[in-house]
Amino acid sequence: MNEYIQVVLYTDHEGRARFREEAVPLEQGTPAARLSMLHGASAVQWRESPVGFASDFHCTGSPQWLVVLQGCMEIGLQDGSSRRFGPGQMFFSADTLPEGEVFDPLRHGHRSRQVGEEPLVTLFVRV
Repeated sequence: MNEYIQVVLYTDHEGRARFREEAVPLEQGTPAARLSMLHGASAVQWRESPVGFASDFHCTGSPQWLVVLQGCMEIGLQDGSSRRFGPGQMFFSADTLPEGEVFDPLRHGHRSRQVGEEPLVTLFVRV
């Protein structure tokens, strides 16, 4: 494999949250341990969400990687679609509020919830 496929949660040209997949080239390292280029990070934060946790629609404040360490997280979009992420899975969350707009919970952002019988533990890596 010469690339890693990452899931990206982003804001489209209409201000709506969407998912897309992007290839991350793994062009460095060795054949036994392929690496991507280095990416910068500004902060790391852990979060534990109890069984039953669910958020209202919101936008990501700052672009960040979200890594699920324990449990299952579901991200729901305004169009009714959703994706679930379990331990070891991650996505890049960059569905920020478009500049100059006022947040509209019927149009902008995503919602998240814990799924299953295990608390959700996530790691946020801000870029």
